Amino acid sequence: MKMKKYIAPSINEAMKQVRADLGEEAVIISSKVVVKKKFFGLIRQKNFEVLAGIDEVEPPTFAVQEQKQLQPIVPKHDELPNDGNVSELKEEIVSLKEMLKSMKQDTIQASIPEELKPFIEYLKRQELNNELITDICDGLFAHVNQSKEISRQEMVEIAKNVLKKELSPLSIGGISYDKKYVCVLGPTGVGKTTTIAKMAARSVLEKKKKVGFITTDTYRIAAIEQLKTYANLLQAPVEVVYNLNDYREAIRKFANLDLVFIDTAGRNYKETKYVNELKKLISFDDEVESYLVLSLTAKEKDIETIIEQFSEFPIEKFIFTKTDETNSIGAMYNLMIKYKKGLAYYTTGQEVPEDIEEATIEKLLEMLFQGEFK
Repeated sequence: MKMKKYIAPSINEAMKQVRADLGEEAVIISSKVVVKKKFFGLIRQKNFEVLAGIDEVEPPTFAVQEQKQLQPIVPKHDELPNDGNVSELKEEIVSLKEMLKSMKQDTIQASIPEELKPFIEYLKRQELNNELITDICDGLFAHVNQSKEISRQEMVEIAKNVLKKELSPLSIGGISYDKKYVCVLGPTGVGKTTTIAKMAARSVLEKKKKVGFITTDTYRIAAIEQLKTYANLLQAPVEVVYNLNDYREAIRKFANLDLVFIDTAGRNYKETKYVNELKKLISFDDEVESYLVLSLTAKEKDIETIIEQFSEFPIEKFIFTKTDETNSIGAMYNLMIKYKKGLAYYTTGQEVPEDIEEATIEKLLEMLFQGEFK
C-alpha cells in the first residue's frame, strides 16, 4: 500500500489534497489535530494531519509469443469479479465515504475550544444538521486562529454568514400576485385552512385584492364551515368542489376576482392514492401558484417523506406553521437547503390575520438566534 501524510488548516482542505493525489479510492488510516500554539486557552494555530493510503495496482502480465506479439493473459472464469463482488465493492466505497464524513465531524467536535462549546450546543439544540454545524465550526475556528477572543455577536455573525450563503439562491417571500390562483397543499393537521385565511386577509387588507375561496376538503364539514366563517369576515365567496367539473365551474364563477385561494383536503399524503386523487381534482397549470404547508412540530424525517410525496407537484415555496409550538426550528433551514425550496411565510400562532410573517432572509437568520447560549 502506498501511504502519504497530509497537513492542512482544515479537514476539507486535507480531503481535497488526498483526493487530488491518491484519488477517490484512497483510505484514511488516521487523522488528528496538530496544535502548535495556544493562547489564553484558545487555539492560535491548528492544523489537521491526515495519513492516507491506497493499494498499488500491479501492472498487467503479458505472454510473449515467438512472433514477438504481446498477448494479455486472460484470467480464468472463476477469477473474474461477479455481480455480487461488484455490489459489495460499491457498498464498501459508500461506507468509506460515510466514514470520512463522520471522521471529519468527530475530529472537529473533539477540537472545539471551551469558549465555543455553548454556542455549538445551542446549534445542536436547534437541530441544525451536522453538515451546517461543521461549516459553521470551520468559520469559528478560522476566526479563533486570527484573534485572541471571540464575542457572542461574532459567533452569531459567522453562523449567519454560513446560512445566508446557503439560503441566498432560494426564492424567499410571499405571494407574487403574478398568478390568479393560490393553491395550498399539505397533510392533515398542519393548519392549512387557518393559513389560507391569514394569507387572504393580508391580500385584502394590504393589497386591496378581491378574493374568493375554493375548497376540495369535502371530508370534514368542520373545515368547510371554518373556511366559510373566514370568507364571511372578508366578504369573499366560497365554492365547494367534489370533482374536476365542479372545479372548472368554480373557476368560471370567479372570473371577475383578482385572487382565488384553493384549500385542499388534509389527508395522509404518505399514501400515494391521496396524491393521485389530488392530481385528478385540480388543474395545476401556469395560472396556479402552489405552496406546501408543513408543521415544525412534526419529525424532520416525516416531513421529508411528505415533501417527497409532493415532488411531482409544481411547488413554488414552503410555508412552515407552528413555529410558536416548538423550541427548535433548525429543521426549517435543513429542509429548505436540502430540497432547494424557498419560504413564503411562517406562522406564529392561531390569530387571524396577525400570526403570520412573510419570510425574508434577515428575519430567518434573526429567528434562529433569539435564544440564549451563554
